Amino acid sequence: MQTTLDVTGMTCGHCKMSVEGALNELEGVSGVEVDLGTGKVQVTYDDSKVNLDQLKEAVEDQGYDVA
Repeated sequence: MQTTLDVTGMTCGHCKMSVEGALNELEGVSGVEVDLGTGKVQVTYDDSKVNLDQLKEAVEDQGYDVA
């Protein structure tokens, strides 16, 4: 599955790495692409191992908001 999260508060490379790292740690996530310019985070994942709420929670735990 693939989804795009709208993340606010990301402003720099460190922000990008924090979000990518948090999502990549989740079992079932196979790809993360962060676009700082638009705030879009595209996530490729196995929905039998991880769900959308867990993806959002991982990002929010890093201090960013998911729309």
